[in-house]
Formats: sequence, structure tokens, C-alpha cells
Amino acid sequence: MRIALLGGSFDPPHAGHVHITRQALRRFGLDRVWWLVSPGNPLKANGPAPIAKRMAACQEIMQHPKVEVTDIEAQLGTRFTADTIEALQTLHPNVNFVWLMGADNLASVHKWERWEWIFENVVIGVTSRPDEHLKAAGSKAAVKYRAARLPAANAKRLPFQQPPAWCLLDGPVVDISSTELRANGNGIK
Repeated sequence: MRIALLGGSFDPPHAGHVHITRQALRRFGLDRVWWLVSPGNPLKANGPAPIAKRMAACQEIMQHPKVEVTDIEAQLGTRFTADTIEALQTLHPNVNFVWLMGADNLASVHKWERWEWIFENVVIGVTSRPDEHLKAAGSKAAVKYRAARLPAANAKRLPFQQPPAWCLLDGPVVDISSTELRANGNGIK
């Protein structure tokens, strides 16, 4: 089984999340995508809306038979991505997990707790974000793991690779962000 993990606060979830999920299912040849609705982001000062409201909003916007919206980080009691991945790999040893992130996160992943461990222990699928492709390709993580980069034309091979392996998809993007939606008063209330 090939499952991508898309973690985030989803505060609020939006068409961009749906777009990258559908793109990942198709381009990486995945069986499932799990949306990991995080209790909170350790890199953000302000906490998100209540998790129950964000879960409901995610389930409303992302209706697809291959997508599961979950609060597994809250259930596991994990706070950092590396801890969540480690726990899921222990619970599901026969699953080929793919960590899914936007290009904006690749540009800043070196700030994450145990970021190198993440690259060394799970394959990573990176989706395009507006104005972020070049910054992501030149990021600290991309440079360090440049030899592990899989061409986008071979994206369907990613779930079968041994880490470190990552793939930066190109293609159409949806120009929207949760930060922008909250700033415009369109967050979860």
C-alpha cells in the first residue's frame, strides 16, 4: 500500500489542499492520502482554530474515496513531523509512506525538528506552489539531498524508492493559502 501523508493545520482547508491531494494521487500513483490535521504547528506563534472544527471543514471540502481526514497526531500525542512519521511507520510497517509537502515547506524544512531524519527515513513528494518552485529547488534541504532527487517524469517510482528520495512536481498550481484566507477574515470561526 502506498499512502501519502499531508500534514498541516488546515486552518482553513482550501482548494489548494484539494488540488495537491488529487495531483499527488495521480502523479505519485498512490493508493491513499491521509490528511493529518495537526493539533498545532510548533513553528507558529498563534494556535489554530479548534481541531474538531478544522476536521469538519476538511471532511466537507475533501470528499474523495482515497482520502482520509484524520487527527492521528492528536491521538498519538506527537508534536513534530519526525515523531509522527516514526510512530506511523512502527504502526504500519508494510506501508510505503510518502511525506507530502508544498514547495514552500521544502524551502523552510531545514527549520523543522529532526528534518534530516525525515529525509533519511521517508520519501518526500513536493508539489508546486505559486512563486516557490525556484526557491524550493535551491533550498538547504534540496541542495543537501540533490543526489536523491527523482525527476518529475519518474514521480510514480517515488513510493518504491528507499530514502533519501524526493521529487518536486511541476505543473499547474492553485494560488491560495490558509494564511491569506485568515487575513481576509475567511478562517474557521
